Amino acid sequence: MGEAYFYHLTRSTLDETLPTLLDRARAAGWRVAVRGTDAARLDRLDERLWLGEGFVPHGRAGGDHDADQPVLLTTAAETPGGPPNGAACLMAIDGAEVAPDEVRRLERVCIIFDGGDDAALTVARRQWKDLTDAGCGAKYWSQETGSWAMKVEKPGA
Repeated sequence: MGEAYFYHLTRSTLDETLPTLLDRARAAGWRVAVRGTDAARLDRLDERLWLGEGFVPHGRAGGDHDADQPVLLTTAAETPGGPPNGAACLMAIDGAEVAPDEVRRLERVCIIFDGGDDAALTVARRQWKDLTDAGCGAKYWSQETGSWAMKVEKPGA
């Protein structure tokens, strides 16, 4: 059974943080699905991951080789068979929904949200409550002091 890690961005942006989290997940041997809510935002991340300082091999969902992608960017919600690339880790951005069954099935779920966005904070708080009320383990990580530190942990049932 996996856990949900909540990453509260206060000192860096998603564009700066995502490559690092993807590298860590890949170092653990996991394939990753990055689930967003906006195709245009994923287009920008797609370009950043290919051309930015932290090159990350990946693909966009809907291609012929989704199953082969180490990292797959998608707007699709959970499917019965899981992510098409067989991801062990899901990174949800921009308020993308995460189901308790996904947290239980995957090694790790990362919910990344912008601390400067009141709507994002509201969604993250609701997700924390929904997932922990469903018995999922969760950890809240903040970078308010400059480096990431775990602030709250709620063990799963």
